This record gives sequence, C-alpha cells and structure tokens, in this order.
Amino acid sequence: MNRRNWLTTLLTLAMLAGAGMSAAQQPPADLHLEGDHWTAWSPPATAPEGIQVYIVKPGDSLWEIAATMLGDPHLWPQIWEQNQYILDAHWIYPGDPLFVIGAAAPGAFADADGVAGAPLGEAAAGAPMADSGSGADDPFNTVLDGAEEPKQTLGFTGREHFVNPEGPVPLGYESDIYCTGFIGDLDEEFAYQIAASEYEYLTPSLEPGSNSVIRGIHGTASTEKYGLGAGDIVYIDGGRADGLSAGELLTAVQASEEVFHPKSRELLGRLYKYLGRIRVLSAQQETAIAEIVQLCSPIPVGTSLKLFEPEPVPLRKTTPLRPVNFPPADQDLDSAPTIVIAWDKLLSLGAGYLVFIDHGDGQEVAPGDIYTIYRRGREGFPPTLLGELAVLSVFDNTALARILRSRYTVFVGDALYLK
Repeated sequence: MNRRNWLTTLLTLAMLAGAGMSAAQQPPADLHLEGDHWTAWSPPATAPEGIQVYIVKPGDSLWEIAATMLGDPHLWPQIWEQNQYILDAHWIYPGDPLFVIGAAAPGAFADADGVAGAPLGEAAAGAPMADSGSGADDPFNTVLDGAEEPKQTLGFTGREHFVNPEGPVPLGYESDIYCTGFIGDLDEEFAYQIAASEYEYLTPSLEPGSNSVIRGIHGTASTEKYGLGAGDIVYIDGGRADGLSAGELLTAVQASEEVFHPKSRELLGRLYKYLGRIRVLSAQQETAIAEIVQLCSPIPVGTSLKLFEPEPVPLRKTTPLRPVNFPPADQDLDSAPTIVIAWDKLLSLGAGYLVFIDHGDGQEVAPGDIYTIYRRGREGFPPTLLGELAVLSVFDNTALARILRSRYTVFVGDALYLK
C-alpha cells in the first residue's frame, strides 16, 4: 500500500476514533512511520514496570476502549492522561500502544513481566495484547479463576466492574481526585496565575487606537475565547526566575463559595475547584508558555495555578456493610466526622456521589479509610444506618470522600463512624 493510501486509511480510522467525543476540527497534518505503522504521535518504545499495554486497532476510540477496559466510557480522559504522548484525544492510530492503569479486565492484557522494560513491538509479537472486540476474546465474557460469575456488581459505583473479588479494588476514579478540589483558607495563596491566552487581541478592540481595556461579563472586549479548553495555549505570570521549567505540570484552581458547617454553622473555609491541568512548554525568565492538557471545566484567563501533585486512587478490599443491629453509642457520634458539603451541591445523595467531610490529616484521617454513615433518629432510639463512604484525598482538616453504598438517601450533616 502506498503512502497516500496509508494516509487516507488512517485518517478515516482516526475519524471513527472520535465517536463518543466531540469531533476535532482538523486532524494532525504530519504523519510518520513509527515501527510498522503510521502515526502523528511519538509513542514510547518500552512499557514501564508493571504497566499493562493495549495496542490500538482499526476502529478503536478512547471512548470505546474505556467502556471495555474500565467499565465506563466516560473514563476515557483517564486513559488519555496516562498516555500523554497523544496530544489530541480525538485522533488515535492503529498500532500505537496505550498504557491502561486500573483496567477492569487485567487478564486480557499481556503479562506485566512480559512487557515491562521490553520493546513494545516485541511484546506485541510475543504476548497476547488486550482485545476490545466482542465474542470469545471479550474480557467481559471471561471468568476469573475462583469467580462464579463473569461480572461482580460493586454497590459503590452503580456500575458493573470486572474485578477479582478476593483482592483490593479502587475506591473511586482519578477524575474524582483531579477534577474536584479542596476546602482551604478563605484567601488561599497560589504561586502562579494564567495571565493571558493566545485568543486575546485576535479581534479588534471596541476602541481602536486606545490603550484602555473594556471589560464585560465574559471578559475583555478583545478576547475571542473566554472559556479555554484542551489544547489551548496560555501564558503564565511566572518563569525560570520563579522555578518553572519546560514539562512542569500545574493544576488550574478556581475559588468558589464559602463553606459553613451544617450543624454548628462555623465557617470552615472556602471551596476551591480544580478546572484542569496545564503543561509548561517553555519557560522564559519572567513568563512561561503552556498548554492545557486536561480539562474538567472551561478555564478562564486569571485562573490560579499550583504545582500538580500526583495522588493515587486508594485501594481496599470490599467488605459487607456494618450490621444494623450493632450501632455505635450516641456519645461516639457526638464528635464524629460529618458530611459538610456535596461536590455537585445536590441535596439527596447516594452511591457514587462525592462529598467533603470535616475531618482530615489533623484528625488522623487517611486515604482509604471507610466510614459507615449514620443519621440520628428519635431520642432514645439507635441511629439509622444509611450506607458507607471511602476517603479518597485528605487535607489539613477536611477530606474528599466517595459514597460507596447507600441503603437510604444520604444528606449533608449525616454522621460517620470509622469501620
């Protein structure tokens, strides 16, 4: 097949890869031969120790791969984040390797010992790679050793996941940690800020010849795009003199509302939201050029930035709920942790929802801790067992948690008892 036919075929496949995500406006222009296949990217030559590898096939998309390998197509950004050599998630190419951490079907991948540190081409030729197709090779039709059913339902997600019931399972997703935020001081200070973007001054000002800046509810009059997204170029108000260098990852942070304790009405601090992640492309003495590489919400100019800190999703072996006939004593709930705010501000909460609690590192709370959720009832009667939640990320005096299971509706203000 000549190069022109190769390009035509690959571009067609790449368009199919956009299914489930908004279509990119234009495909990458520069394709090159990487080993035995054409690609626009520069995939790694070897797999890191213990990482499972999936080889992209014709017709694949990150959406479909996430549905098969992680049990939820909406988790495709998690795969993209693990393969940062892919600069545009809408375009993946047959033959490119994908590293997939926390796959729902580990048995369908090549053995980690067979690919770690070895050339990916050799791994692909000498070991079975993941197959996202259907039929006998479908990992969701494969029964793990010791499992009576091909799938196990985990109540804390509301979805079916292919896991080994004898081992620990992730208590949430990376997006739970990296696309939520934290409760901090009222006037939290951050090291950097997005000072401008490429979209500023691309359109004429409302006052030609004037140096004044006109501002409206959507930004300055000369800004062509206000809510920035993945792939957009931004300029940071710090550079080499401030410790920034090319390749540095930063988290975009936006200040939100004040948080009050639902019982005491004490001011706990301010909610800060993570909007996405930014990678420094080059650093000058006082400024830096960067690209938005992961998006949670549109990012405006003026957004604060802090250094990105990797944080793994905690693992725990799931166990049955605490028995309803062994409630804690009333005095144990007097000073117990409390749910203080729901991430999405809903009033009625259940399995899968993210919440913040009023205990953190200062109260010896740790990621992976599991709490039973209780609500006090009539005086003289025991509390009602509502469900349980798991701590994902811990801060000074608060923590982010995910509701794993719920017997009844959970509300802000419900109490927690360490399991």
